[in-house]
Amino acid sequence: MDKVRSIISRNELILKSRIEFMKFYIIPNKNNIQKSLELATEYNAGFEYNDFFLPDFLDDSNAVKRVEEMYLKERLPSECTFHGAFLDVTVHSDDKRIREIADMRINQSLDIAKKMSAKSVIFHTNYISNFLLESYRRSWVERNAEYWSNKLSQYDDINIYIENMFDSDPELLAALGERMKDHPRFGICFDYAHATIFGNDIDRWVKALAPYVKHIHINDNDLISDQHKPVGDGEIDWNLFLSYYRKYFSDVPVLIEVNGTDGQRTSLQYLEKLMK
Repeated sequence: MDKVRSIISRNELILKSRIEFMKFYIIPNKNNIQKSLELATEYNAGFEYNDFFLPDFLDDSNAVKRVEEMYLKERLPSECTFHGAFLDVTVHSDDKRIREIADMRINQSLDIAKKMSAKSVIFHTNYISNFLLESYRRSWVERNAEYWSNKLSQYDDINIYIENMFDSDPELLAALGERMKDHPRFGICFDYAHATIFGNDIDRWVKALAPYVKHIHINDNDLISDQHKPVGDGEIDWNLFLSYYRKYFSDVPVLIEVNGTDGQRTSLQYLEKLMK
C-alpha cells in the first residue's frame, strides 16, 4: 500500500509540474478518441473541438449529431473550448445577405458548443488585410463591436474569442479588444503562428494585444506558410515565445494547434524541456 501511495504521489507531482506554468489544450481526434483522452489526462489538458466548422458538415444535421454523440458518451476533460465556423464568415460585410449567413453559422457554432459544454468559442477576424481604406477598417471595428456585444447577450453562458488570421497588423484586433474590454466574456485568441507569418513585427503584436488576450494558439512553421507543424519542428523562436508568455500572458491557456496525438505529444515534450 505504501508503494502504491508513493507512485500516486510521484505521479501527482509530475502532473503538477507540467501544469503550473501553462494550461494546455489539444485538438481531439474523433477517429482515435482514446489516445486523445489519454494524452489529455497525462497533461491535464482540455480539448478544443475542431470538427464543426466546415459548411457542408454543418448543413448535415445527422452528421453533426453523430459526432456530438460520439464525444458525449466519453468522459471528456472538464475544460473544453470550441473552434467556430470561419470560412467566409464576415459579420462586418456591407451585404445584408452575407451577414445573415454569417450569423446563421455563428449561431450553429454557439449552439453546438453549448451541447458540448464548451466554455469558449473561437471565431476569426476575416477582414481583407490589405484593404487599407480607413472607412473600411473603422467599419470593421464598429460592426464587430456591435455584433459581438449582441451575441454575448444572446448567449450569456459562453465566452467568445476572436482570432487573428491573415491580419498583417494587430491594430484592428487591438481596437476591438479595447472597445469590448468591459465585456468579461469577450477576448482575443492570439494565434502566435499566424502573427509570425502574416505580421512583420512579433514584438508589436504581443504588446498591442496583451491586455485583451484570453486564449493562445501555437504551432510551428517555416516563417513563410501556415504549416501547423509540431512545436519545435519549424523556425519559430520558442524561447522568445516563452519570454513573452511569462511577461504578458502567464495566466492564459494555450492550445497546441496540431492535429494528431503524436505531433501534440512532441510539442508538449519540447515545451517541457524549454520550461525547465
